[in-house]
Amino acid sequence: MSEFRQLVFSGIQPTGNLHLGNYLGALKKFVTLQDTYECIYCVVDLHSLTATLVHEDLADQTRAIAAAYLACGLDPEKSIIFNQARVPQHAELAWIFNCVARIGWMNRMTQFKDKAGKDRENASLGLLAYPSLMAADILVYRATHVPVGEDQKQHLELTRDIAQKFNNDFSARIAELGYGVEMAVGEEKVSGFFPLTEPLIEGPATRVMSLRDGSKKMSKSDPSDLSRINLTDDADAIARKIRKAKTDPEPLPSDLAGLEGRPEAENLIGIYAALADISREQVIAEFGGRQFSDFKPALADLAVATLEPIGKEMRRIAADPAYVDKVLRDGGERAAVIAEETMKKVREIVGLLAD
Repeated sequence: MSEFRQLVFSGIQPTGNLHLGNYLGALKKFVTLQDTYECIYCVVDLHSLTATLVHEDLADQTRAIAAAYLACGLDPEKSIIFNQARVPQHAELAWIFNCVARIGWMNRMTQFKDKAGKDRENASLGLLAYPSLMAADILVYRATHVPVGEDQKQHLELTRDIAQKFNNDFSARIAELGYGVEMAVGEEKVSGFFPLTEPLIEGPATRVMSLRDGSKKMSKSDPSDLSRINLTDDADAIARKIRKAKTDPEPLPSDLAGLEGRPEAENLIGIYAALADISREQVIAEFGGRQFSDFKPALADLAVATLEPIGKEMRRIAADPAYVDKVLRDGGERAAVIAEETMKKVREIVGLLAD
């Protein structure tokens, strides 16, 4: 029996400016993964409608994310880069998954609770069903791996639940058609149509925190621009934000245990480690016992050297929207071929007449 090909899928919403957390938590990893996996990277513009239904500049925001992908080093020859709306099979599979998933599963999603707040009855159906579309994004390509941050692990677990339920509900039909693929579940070998996608969580800064509050995730929605480093910031802005980053009065610890209860110190050390591609232990070996007045200038120099060229390249690429549109269009055509191959089989498994 065949096995699933190793394929990575991920995407970013076109809502607001990308920042250091997006770079270290996602984009930097995307670039590395394209050298070892077949990769599909999407600008998830349909998902953005759950955050803001009416956009004045959704097309430009979509192009900006694509420009960031390219500026950070994604190669459209190595990876498929496209925007979600170009491949309608995402929405088609999402509807089928809406019928597979259970309302109770959706109600338990932490992000839905956070975003809907107390006025849950007034939240959009799209916000509730967001994880079902996310599952379709991944599984329409039968992706085996997704690079995710800690806050997305729950959604990926739901993706696995949906895949497992689909495989179970249609097991007889999948076997009859010969569409089953062997995969390992724990120590067992089982067969199914969709893979149980695995998370890729690696590196010293999987979750980058605010520069003003080490207990909160770095966010583009934070009202304080000093809380984040935007990928479009120039050298002066990057250095100023690191200089003003909140710290405590103690020197840097001599070991990792000394970071306990010091979220700002832990965050800055994690950022340095991720930018330098070294471990947090190595950062502490170099800077342990020294004051933040010594550490911050070194961190600022490293951040400027890494991020300023990306910002310049983003601006250069964004100034040529025709080129960006071509990348997205070509990527969409390549993605649609894979997605339609999946959907032809899904329609047949489910019993839909769609020839």
